[in-house]
Amino acid sequence: MTLTILLQQLTNGIALGSLYALIAIGYTMVYGVLRLINFAHGDIIMVAAYISYFGIFAFHLEWWISFPIAIIITTLLGMLIEKTAYRPLRSSPKISIMISAIGVSFLLENLATVLFTGKPKKFPNIKLFTDVVNIGDVSIQHIIFYIPTVTILLLVLLLFLINKTKTGMAMRAVAKDFETSKLMGIDINKIISLTFGIGSALAAIGGIMWGLRYPQVQPTMGMTPGFKCFIAAVIGGIGNITGAVVGGFLLGIGEILIIAILPELSGYRDAFAFVLLILILLLKPTGIVGEKIAEKV
Repeated sequence: MTLTILLQQLTNGIALGSLYALIAIGYTMVYGVLRLINFAHGDIIMVAAYISYFGIFAFHLEWWISFPIAIIITTLLGMLIEKTAYRPLRSSPKISIMISAIGVSFLLENLATVLFTGKPKKFPNIKLFTDVVNIGDVSIQHIIFYIPTVTILLLVLLLFLINKTKTGMAMRAVAKDFETSKLMGIDINKIISLTFGIGSALAAIGGIMWGLRYPQVQPTMGMTPGFKCFIAAVIGGIGNITGAVVGGFLLGIGEILIIAILPELSGYRDAFAFVLLILILLLKPTGIVGEKIAEKV
């Protein structure tokens, strides 16, 4: 493999890793506060992509109008899902909430199939993002520069929110102890709803950039990224935002480089994610950046 091919694949890996990282943050935020895996998170990606698609092609909106509208609607959808599907079951066994999450995922996928059919649609081609720049012999789409930039910027803003604001302090308190947070006067429902909203907004941004990078929209488009981003969150340390980003970059870059170095294994690309997950869980069960769990004496 030549140096040019290696650099080309490395840029692809960074872009994919950035997408995994961005979407994984939403998973890890919800888990950090509720100890709940939001299995509908991947389908939020699909919803945002469809709203963006129809905003441009059906309503003839400019992309800079359609994309923010998609993010806002998807954020509200995430908060609605929390209020209707998860909040009533908050005192129920965890298995009940998990089943509800799976049900929401199937509902969104089948609803999209009924409304939009299962036929894939081509995501809008926006030259600002899809044009190619050549650096030496390496050809790079503009979107490859934007994806990691947006991911890192949103990570910094999110860490500031969580560590430097009263809202972030409330989120950390709720994640630590529900009952004590109530006694301190924290509005639990408001904080959890906000957490779902932020997570859904991140998924929406990830879904839009996923559509720009891989321009095809279909009802099941969020399934594989959803699983991969969940794996990335676990690898980095589920519940840890920085860990989710580390896991996303590690998974994305590793997945691309494995194919570049060993092209005969390209058919096993998805299996790499699960092999890496198993190895991490065997060697460091709490993830790369996860906190060590003290053993009970």
